[in-house]
This record gives sequence, C-alpha cells and structure tokens, in this order.
Amino acid sequence: MEILIKVSQFFLSLSLLIVLHELGHFIPAKIFKTKVEKFYLFFDPWFSLFKKKVGQTEYGVGWLPLGGYVKISGMIDESMDTDQMKKPPQPWEFRSKPAWQRLIIMIGGVTVNVILAFVIYSMMLFTWGKQYIPNDNLTYGVYADSLMLKHGFQHGDRIVSAGGKPLKILGEVNQRILFEGVRDIEITRDGRLMTIALPEDIEQDIMREGSKSGKPLFTERFPAVVDTVLPGTAAEASGLKKGDRFVSIEDTPAESFQETVAALQSRKGQEITFQVERGPDLISLSAQVSDEGMLGFGPKSALEFIETETVRYSFAESIPAGIEEGVGNLVNYVRSLKLLFSQEGAKQVGGFITIGNLFDNTWDWYRFWNMTALLSIILAVMNILPIPALDGGHVMFLLYEMIAGKQPPPKFTEYAQLVGLAILLTLILYANGMDIFRLFSN
Repeated sequence: MEILIKVSQFFLSLSLLIVLHELGHFIPAKIFKTKVEKFYLFFDPWFSLFKKKVGQTEYGVGWLPLGGYVKISGMIDESMDTDQMKKPPQPWEFRSKPAWQRLIIMIGGVTVNVILAFVIYSMMLFTWGKQYIPNDNLTYGVYADSLMLKHGFQHGDRIVSAGGKPLKILGEVNQRILFEGVRDIEITRDGRLMTIALPEDIEQDIMREGSKSGKPLFTERFPAVVDTVLPGTAAEASGLKKGDRFVSIEDTPAESFQETVAALQSRKGQEITFQVERGPDLISLSAQVSDEGMLGFGPKSALEFIETETVRYSFAESIPAGIEEGVGNLVNYVRSLKLLFSQEGAKQVGGFITIGNLFDNTWDWYRFWNMTALLSIILAVMNILPIPALDGGHVMFLLYEMIAGKQPPPKFTEYAQLVGLAILLTLILYANGMDIFRLFSN
C-alpha cells in the first residue's frame, strides 16, 4: 500500500506538470491561430490508451510516461514529421508565423512551470505558513555526519556562520558549501569560537558519501529522553522508565538521540550495558538489542527541546513571499547543475525511481505540493537548456533567426533535432540505468 501511495503521488504530480506545461504551448498557439494537431499526456508510439478528436485537435493519453507533447502544424518536433515541411507553408502553420509569436509559443511551457511553482509556494505559505528552527535555538548544537567528523567537527558544535555570514537556519550551511564555495565554517565549542577550514574539493566527498548514507551534513541535535516504554520489549525488561535520559552505551557517549540510535544500530543482536540519568542519579542498565537495532522505547520529540518559529502570511503577503521562495529554489537548482559535470556528480543522476522517492509513502499534501513545486522548477530549467528537441533548442534557433534575419536551413534543423533526440534518449537511459544500478547494489 505504501508503494502504491508513493506511485500515485508521483503520477499525479507528473501528469499535472506535463498537462500544464503543454498548455503553455497550446494556449499561445491557439491565440496566434496556429493549428495544433495533437495534445497528449505521455507519449503514444504505435498506440494510445485514450484519444478523442475535438475540432482540429486530437486529445489523448499515451502509454509511455516519459513526458507529453503538443504537435503543432508546420514545426519539426519530436514527431519528426518532415513530410509536412516539404509542402508549401500554410497560414495556420507554425513556420508561417512571425518569429516573435513562435518564440512566445516555445517559451510558454517553461513560463507556465515557473509561474506554477510560484503559485504553489504562495498558496503553501498562505495555507500552512512557514515553520522553521532558527539556528540560534539549537542549544544542543548539531549532530555531524561522519564526513564532517573527519574534517574536524564534533557532535554538539554550534555553527555560528559560514563564510563570515551568520546562519538563519541550519540548512543554509549545506547550500553555502555546495553552491557558493564557502570553506570556512565558524563554530563555538565549549564556549570557544573556532574556525574549521574544509578542503577545496569537499563537494566531491559530500556527493560520494551522500550517495551512500543519504543523510545531511548536519542535523539538529537533541537529547534521547524516553517518552514511552513498549510492553514486552528489552527496554521494559531492562528497567528503563519514562523520563530516563541516555548518557552512554558501552562507555560510548550517547547523549543525543542521534548518537543513541547510531550506537544501537552498530550493536544489533548484542547484549549491552548503558547508562541513563534518572533525576539526579546515574543508573546502569543492561538489555538485549534486537536484530533491527532497537530496544523498544519511544523518544520525546525534538520539538520538546528545540523551539520552532512559525511565520503566518495573509493572502497578499503570501504572493511576494512565494515568489521569493520559488526564485531561491530556482537559483539553487541552477547552481547545483555545475556539480553534475564532475565524476561524482555524474553518479548522482537519477531517473523515475529517484524522482518517485522524493514523495512520501503516506499521503501528505504539504510534502506533495512542495515536491510538485520543486519538480516544476526542475522541468522548467531542463526544458530551457539549449538542446535540440527541447524547448530551449527551438528558442536557440528562433533567436538565431531574429538576429540573423533568416531561418536556419531546414535540413540543419532536422539533423539537429535527431541529434537532440539521441542526446535525450541517452540521458534518459543513463539516469534510469543508474537508478537500477543503485537499486540492486543496495
């Protein structure tokens, strides 16, 4: 059932993005009286799941969920209908329209995707507001990933600034390291201000290690305090009680929830001795760790130790705030593309399994809309890349025409389209191949 929910969210989001993207081409084409022969959700080689002709346009649903398309008369697109191009141009065809109209038609899809992301972010802020944990509220410091421990960080460090700029939230440090090239991180440890210098190629290590653990560099650290003890478990047999606070496991410090979990996971199926604080007393207990690396207790939530802040927005306030949120994510995604052009970055490319895993296995509307907005930005950026067969490739040829005053030779456009399709097919096979490789290697 969990897989079904995740897949349903993925296809609902994908279908919404594809239909709206293609509407971005369809509507201006109709406004400029250009004939649209087909409007399809998903591709339909050989056959379609559904089709119905209304007026001059055939509307349908294909069986290959790699995208969607509108087939516009008088245009070389992914359909590669070159026979039509051999006939004299007709007034209703794409090629007969002024270059500025054709440009608007081609950028319509990307424009809709960007606007859609802004609208989703705005409505999310209006509906739910924005809850976050201020960096200043991390009184227990951070829990550092193993890679960061190698470079001098310790659990409990409080990160003050990155590159000389204070942090509003903890997640900003990841962005500054990966996207802004920041290498000097200022921390406080035991009341002392220190600076930790990361190596210049740290992003390669982050991508390499991140592909294995999937964990962020730093997370909010909080104590491991027992909230409930499950009956019939090792925790109950050991004498663990509600309110106990973990201190160490087998003489290894385990003062935070993350350290406690890590220590238990490393001792699956073993008999352990651990220490807890119970009021003013330090008590030593013994228990058998399960094969899953658990004792059988429920911890107190991080929100009981770390104070959050929530910003509420009126409808009018949510619009500029949503645009700001969308622009920030758009800029960060564009910055992240440079990481793909490296040995480790190429290994992070993923296909449908990677995208599908962005969605939760429970139906969470907040997460669904957040992921849909992010995917809308990704779709916009990827489509505007100057690759033939993508919107950006058509835009590139149109800009050439507007500057040079003449269209590229039809044969050149046709061959460029074939090359672009080959590039796209290669990328799709590579991305989904990496998904399958990671699936089996894990």
